Amino acid sequence: MRRMPELRKQPLLRFRILIEAALVLMLRGEIVAEDFPCEDWPKFLGPRSNNTSDETGLIERWSTNGPPLLWEKEVGSGYSAPSVRGRFLILHHRIGDEEVVQCFDAATGSALWRYAYPSHFVDPFGYNNGPRCTPLLTSNCCYTFGAEGKLLCLELDTGKLIWQRDTAKDWDVAEPFFGVGSTPLLEGERLIAMIGGQPNSGVVAFAPATGKTLWENVGKTNWDNVLTIGWRGELPYHWSGNEKMASYSSPVAATIHGQRHVLCLTRQGLVSLNPTNGAIHFCRWFQSPVNESVNAMSPVVSDELVLISDAYYRIGSVVLAVKPDGKSFEEIWRSPRHPFERDATTGGFVQPVLEVHWNTPVLHNGYLYAFSGRNEPDASFRCVELKTGTLKWTRDEHWQHRSNPQPPVYGRGSAILADGKLLVLGEGGKLGLFALNSNQPEEICSWQVPQLRYPCWTAPVLSRKRLYLRNEERLVCFDLGRKESNKRSQPRSP
Repeated sequence: MRRMPELRKQPLLRFRILIEAALVLMLRGEIVAEDFPCEDWPKFLGPRSNNTSDETGLIERWSTNGPPLLWEKEVGSGYSAPSVRGRFLILHHRIGDEEVVQCFDAATGSALWRYAYPSHFVDPFGYNNGPRCTPLLTSNCCYTFGAEGKLLCLELDTGKLIWQRDTAKDWDVAEPFFGVGSTPLLEGERLIAMIGGQPNSGVVAFAPATGKTLWENVGKTNWDNVLTIGWRGELPYHWSGNEKMASYSSPVAATIHGQRHVLCLTRQGLVSLNPTNGAIHFCRWFQSPVNESVNAMSPVVSDELVLISDAYYRIGSVVLAVKPDGKSFEEIWRSPRHPFERDATTGGFVQPVLEVHWNTPVLHNGYLYAFSGRNEPDASFRCVELKTGTLKWTRDEHWQHRSNPQPPVYGRGSAILADGKLLVLGEGGKLGLFALNSNQPEEICSWQVPQLRYPCWTAPVLSRKRLYLRNEERLVCFDLGRKESNKRSQPRSP
């Protein structure tokens, strides 16, 4: 009882006690907060899960020789992006008949530890057989999700296995088209993964410390009898029990009207879940009528607005506004209205204002910057106003990769926002720097990365002014720090 007056007299002591208490709660998972420096890139789409970085002091442009190369390394196959936390860079890749979770020194590329296990995955469409999901790093754990559905938790310092779940065996999962490709999300005391299990295990929450199942939901319960928006006739859907539910989109957590949502773009469409118990807030059908189709981009959230997009069969994009009750929404815009919508003037099919294949758009000041188009011949880099669906500008990036694996255009690509600019990586290895200009495309500089060639389908990663790029064969690290910034960051001589 006598301690409170003492604390009032010692503000530094009081502040320290409060900080320590907050840290304890965060470790217990009772506070939903980021517990890593903003310079880290410890999970898919970066520190805020939105393809943006808070780093400053980056170079304004690079020369015709590109930014300085720090190190490069031959790696195994896969589309998994590296994740960086402190000095650790974790890469999940396929070498021979094994999936390998490997730790490198982020600054030098030196190998620190590796954990490997057998993999027999063969992509049925002839793409590579490596993992697709990006490692998720906490202060002491590394979570990975393999192409065959093996969910692992490893010690970050040592690579020692803490727990493992074989989701393909533990649930009734129809074989996905391209392997498992949805990176799990850590939300408070729950590790949430899109499993795709029948009949109602599309999304599953695990205890991060043990791998124990906490809840499971999504499937027949919410999709049976839902109107098939965008399909011919838009009739109610009748669940068969044989549906593929696995998605290549990763779940996103957001607070909307003061309520926490986990937004999952499953194969059938968008589902909003209560992360605590898995209860469904709302769902919205969003699936191409073409069977060989997937949803791949993660939802983009801005206040109450949610964007989802797909590139199969002109399904296009839709923006929903979540209502204050958190359980209903209204459609703000949709492009096209349906896949068979025709232009009144030309008579041809209406082309979507935005059809995102696998990259997740960057949102800045109400404008989306994204690559649109399903294949290389119809690829374009675009800026679209989120609230209205107005196309502000577009750059054609058409090419044929079979005739030129290192093209002079970006083709389809990925972008991240850092230091007020867009860092863009095209699928043939072209690296570009763009100004944030919603009125017209403004390319500051570009350069073909000599170590990279098609396909570069992994988004760039930025951590501590180091840019990490990979394709199916190599991982390269470049220095993006300004020279004067680097000098200031060096320790002074004694």
